[in-house]
Amino acid sequence: MIVREIRPKSILSRSKVHDYVVNPYVGCQHGCSYCYARFMKRFTGHSEPWGQFVDVKVNAAELLRAEIQRKKRGTVWVSGVCDPYQPLEARYGLTRACLSILAENDWPVAVQTRSPLILRDVDILEAARELEAGLTVTTADDGVRRLFEPHAPPIAERLRALEELHRQGIRTYAMIAPLLPGAEALPEALEGKVDYVLVDRMNYHYADWVYRKHGLEGMRSEEFFHSAARAIEAACAERGIACRLVC
Repeated sequence: MIVREIRPKSILSRSKVHDYVVNPYVGCQHGCSYCYARFMKRFTGHSEPWGQFVDVKVNAAELLRAEIQRKKRGTVWVSGVCDPYQPLEARYGLTRACLSILAENDWPVAVQTRSPLILRDVDILEAARELEAGLTVTTADDGVRRLFEPHAPPIAERLRALEELHRQGIRTYAMIAPLLPGAEALPEALEGKVDYVLVDRMNYHYADWVYRKHGLEGMRSEEFFHSAARAIEAACAERGIACRLVC
């Protein structure tokens, strides 16, 4: 893993998902096979394989504190092209520092991660007036998880993190994106742990080789996605969980 400390000139960027996005890191140690964020290599000059480099924006908090003073208040997504709680966050604490600044200044926040490290920051998450915390959970089958995202935390750890956040009164959501084989069993596992669920398909092809290697090509089809997504939607409805298909 190549880790480099950098000092960018800005940190709060416009986003198509929420009003703004904050990415404290460039690159991600999780290195999921399907990750759309690998397109960032075109702009950062990295030649290393995705998942084998991380640039640490050591001045992220300093930049954010200055930028929110001159920009219009809006919802901040933490994060869009990296996991804000990838393992290096335990060392650098950049996500924690940024969340603290946003909470202190009463900016709405949407956190998205795959990591139970988010539980470290429950004190900040609880203090924020407009915040929701989501974990990406792509399948209920940890064997499938190991095929597609071997360096990301196990599914059971993510579910436990959602349960604890929800128990603490924090608004929580599960992002089933991309929808992988075995995702149909997630509504039962998510019951009582989330306020809502988002479901998205994989509309990019970085992980096609994983499907081919393991004989799962049929689960890459439009038919599989629509069938599985509707099954998840129906199972969520039965359990009183709000569910939205976003693709």
